[in-house]
Amino acid sequence: MSLRDVLRNAHPSLPGLTERFAEGKVGRRQFLRTSTLLGLAASAACEIAGPPGGESLVGRARAAEYDSVRFSMRVQALGNPAAYCAIEDSNIARQVCDYLTRTGADNITRPWLCEKWEASPDVRSWTLHLRRGVTWSNGDDFVADDVIWNLKRWLDPQVGSSMLGLMQAFLMNDACTAIWDANAIERIDDHTVRLNGQRPQVAIPECLFHYPALLLHPSSGGQFDVGAIGTGAFSLVEYELGRIAVVERRAGYWGRPAALDSVEFVDYGDDPGAAIAALATHEVDGLYQASMMQLAALQQMNHVRIHQVASALTAVARMVVTSDPWKDPRIRKAMRLAIDTPKVLEIACLGLGLPAEHHHVCPVQPDYFKLPRMIQDVAAAKQLLAQAGKPDGFATEIVCRKDPDWEATAVRAMAEMWKRIGVHVKVTALPPARYAEIWNQPTTAFAFTTWTHRPLATMVLGLAYRTGSAWNESHWSNARFDDLLSRAEGTIDIAERRRIVGEIERLMQEEGPIVQPLWRNVFTAMSRRVNGFRMHPSCCVFCEEWSLEA
Repeated sequence: MSLRDVLRNAHPSLPGLTERFAEGKVGRRQFLRTSTLLGLAASAACEIAGPPGGESLVGRARAAEYDSVRFSMRVQALGNPAAYCAIEDSNIARQVCDYLTRTGADNITRPWLCEKWEASPDVRSWTLHLRRGVTWSNGDDFVADDVIWNLKRWLDPQVGSSMLGLMQAFLMNDACTAIWDANAIERIDDHTVRLNGQRPQVAIPECLFHYPALLLHPSSGGQFDVGAIGTGAFSLVEYELGRIAVVERRAGYWGRPAALDSVEFVDYGDDPGAAIAALATHEVDGLYQASMMQLAALQQMNHVRIHQVASALTAVARMVVTSDPWKDPRIRKAMRLAIDTPKVLEIACLGLGLPAEHHHVCPVQPDYFKLPRMIQDVAAAKQLLAQAGKPDGFATEIVCRKDPDWEATAVRAMAEMWKRIGVHVKVTALPPARYAEIWNQPTTAFAFTTWTHRPLATMVLGLAYRTGSAWNESHWSNARFDDLLSRAEGTIDIAERRRIVGEIERLMQEEGPIVQPLWRNVFTAMSRRVNGFRMHPSCCVFCEEWSLEA
């Protein structure tokens, strides 16, 4: 029996404790105290720790027995995956629980737990053929009933899942209060599920990799925590909010077994310098995502590789349209016309990305329609303010996150530009955890929110702006937008879909609820000894693909 097995049999937290002791993160005295409190015999604890100042048993065993990667990332609340609103949450749960599909770093969606799919000619019906021979970590077979339970939970308005915004037109009634038909989610056999929509939807495979679409075991009650049952390559063995989450390789995984014994997700708090220092001193092997201000420091670290990818990651200054002065579409458009988007991109992101066009459709997405660029026009913006009864401008406040640093930098750059049209904006930068509490509250009338990459524009448009969507933080409700979006979602011909999306883009520029300055390339750094890592445009990580050089 290995040292790790001995420790795990004593208490599930002991393997993580011994690794932190070996890395110098826990002192010898604290290790001895904590390990014995957790049930390890004092003699065994002393043998592992070694004499004061001498080599410990765990230090000798670690190199021989453990392949572990430490990864710097925020460790946030994990409880209800269906309601996740941050990639970081899903990056932990994703190692334990799988998706039906997987969209890779190349923006292509492939089968995963769903071995293949078939669409009807009118794309109103999708047949999902589930992979056979998959078992949950408790030994249960993975079957159609598990998928149906998850689907119905995602579409329950009481759960608060953003999956509802993606599936609303396809599977929900017009009031979005219930699934539209008793046969909408149809069990064909133990390994086949058919989705029968009331309207066409071309993006079902992409929607099934929306990051809250993690498949949970029905016995979970929809909750995820240490010991959660999953079909993934790892098990969650340790979790402490705001500090650490540890996953360990499990036996019985249906895919290629993970090469790593464990992955530790370590939270260094709001100070981005702490994570960089940890990477520089080899305390961690990689970062979830690097900021622009960290780039120069990363380029000086010879032991890391910098990974970068173009993406549809962005942030929007969204205005709650039920609040003054944002009720008036002329004021919203004036705020857009005040912005020099290429300049904001240069100031906030060192030019690494693309200027945005205030409609939340990115050139990297296949349904993008190229319009003439909406350029800065201070005179036109002032004229619109005068027409709206604000000839002298007004004062307001915008809330943003202070980390990552590019967000507050972009907001301050825009605030300087808004001054030119007489709008004086107080910038309030909050810690990310505090911002997460208020980002979609109607009382936060003006705020700057990050939106991650999606493979299709119709996906993010449905999540962010469709009437009634859980993530419609601006509370914008526009019947023409909703109709155009539903038409685009059901249009197979890509040229025709682009034309419809072009109409949405024009509508957003004229009446929409956002100011959107930029699209940001995403990048990070990983130790050169970590193989198999690829930067994903949505910053997803797939730890079963990683390995360590000898």
